[in-house]
Amino acid sequence: MSSIDWAGLMRAGMGELHLTPAVFWRLSPIELRIMLGAEAQTPPLTRARLEELAAAFPDIGKGTSHDNSAGFAGPDCGA
Repeated sequence: MSSIDWAGLMRAGMGELHLTPAVFWRLSPIELRIMLGAEAQTPPLTRARLEELAAAFPDIGKGTSHDNSAGFAGPDCGA
């Protein structure tokens, strides 16, 4: 079972959102998440989306091959 960060939730609800304690404690967890904007965040990366991105932006010719036996860093790796 995961622990809930009550102190953080209370700071967010009563501090950032300026909710009264009575209103804060009547909210459901999903209502609080929506009010804090958590539901508007980017969804997690799925395998299908990763494959779509890999097809759209291939690493070919950038020195990032998995068969990089020489151990050279690519020109865009920041090394």
